[in-house]
Amino acid sequence: MTSKSADGTPASSTEWVQTPERGSAAVLAAGVFLATRIGRPLARRILHCVSAYFFLFGPTARRWSRDYLRRALGRAPRARDRYRQYYYFATTILDRLYFLWERYDFFEVTTEGDQLMFDTQRRGKGGFLLGAHLGSFALVSTFGRRAPDLKVAMAMYDQQAGPVTTFFRVTRARNAPEVIPLGHLDAMLRIRDCLDEGRFVGMLADRSMADAPAQPVPFLGAPAPFPTGPLRVAAALRRPVIFMTGLYRGGNRYHVVFRELADFSTVTREGRDAAITAATNRFASLLEQYCRSDPYNWFNFYDFWQRGGTR
Repeated sequence: MTSKSADGTPASSTEWVQTPERGSAAVLAAGVFLATRIGRPLARRILHCVSAYFFLFGPTARRWSRDYLRRALGRAPRARDRYRQYYYFATTILDRLYFLWERYDFFEVTTEGDQLMFDTQRRGKGGFLLGAHLGSFALVSTFGRRAPDLKVAMAMYDQQAGPVTTFFRVTRARNAPEVIPLGHLDAMLRIRDCLDEGRFVGMLADRSMADAPAQPVPFLGAPAPFPTGPLRVAAALRRPVIFMTGLYRGGNRYHVVFRELADFSTVTREGRDAAITAATNRFASLLEQYCRSDPYNWFNFYDFWQRGGTR
């Protein structure tokens, strides 16, 4: 079943699935080798070559980048604005490698709302971290220094899980999180087991599959389909949900944000649908807030609104 936006336009928000991943495990391995030998400052300079390549030879992604930035900036984006989004994307991928290697000394990281994480952890019943393709979700690993028992597993679709697990394997990361592929019979059992052990389960909630439920929500000036699946899982398991993002702010600076999104532990079965709808709206509202404050951090290079965009 394909969802529809508020104006009846088909919202087949799976263009991101149909777009092939560029690169390969061999290319990734070469990049990892280079990053370990030359260090972050020089690696970031080389990223300009990588960013320029994708910027120049990806006209479709460039079109949707322009559409998004026009909405987020409130003006027509200049070429410099559009390139900056590509460069931020490349930087967060490079830095993900250093975070997995626990090279926190490379970075200046500030936090906001992290007490939510520690309070939820102390209850011992686990919880969900709901993020987006906004900044770097890998920043959650920095909390391992302050709370060694704080563990996060990532639940994601097969289309996402494949490249991510390849990345973990090639980088030989010491603190790579467990990856739970969604859509398999045992996925819900594995998620429940993680929660029962007091762990967190991270999910990204700004992309949906064609047959997954989605809710049209006002976002940056127009209705956009947001998947409700992650929140339905949290509601079914009656757990709290925290919004999380790690915003890249240039140089070696990141800002990690945690915001309360929903707590389904006391929601009745009769009130579940209304609670999911409210939480989906709040998620979209928080995502819009940070897309406006840090516009170059959102990395969805496809027709997110399914309305044709602007050229």
